[in-house]
Amino acid sequence: MSEQQNVTDTYILFELAGTTYALPSKKVQVLEMIEQITPVPEAPSFVEGVVFSRGQVIPAIDLRSRFGFEKIPYTPRSRLIVIQEQERVVGLIVDTAREFLAIPRDKIQPPPETISGLSGQYLEGIATLDERIIIILNVGELLNIKEPETVTKK
Repeated sequence: MSEQQNVTDTYILFELAGTTYALPSKKVQVLEMIEQITPVPEAPSFVEGVVFSRGQVIPAIDLRSRFGFEKIPYTPRSRLIVIQEQERVVGLIVDTAREFLAIPRDKIQPPPETISGLSGQYLEGIATLDERIIIILNVGELLNIKEPETVTKK
């Protein structure tokens, strides 16, 4: 049991609408400033368009839109976190990326059962460090690009 307490995983922490979120650092390819985003017609509402990163064109997902938060203009602190999940590479637009942090596994709890539905599927767990609450996201679910209105389109 003491071995489990000493095991840590490293995450990149970022802010979105005043809340701290985390993604596993092993999924992160690069962290970039937001440059030119090329819109794509009829993309889901949370897909801002595509960007050119590390020699490839990738979709840019605005996590504010993905989570139903109010959309705000990008600032110099806004960042694009380029992540890879299996064969998929995607850029995630966030308010600001804060730091890389090792989080002990024993500090991570599963999401509360009362958080269900669309928002609950994105959660991998919730970490508590001192008085900080960090929401750890499920990368696989986050990259599921479907949204209700696009699924029903013919």
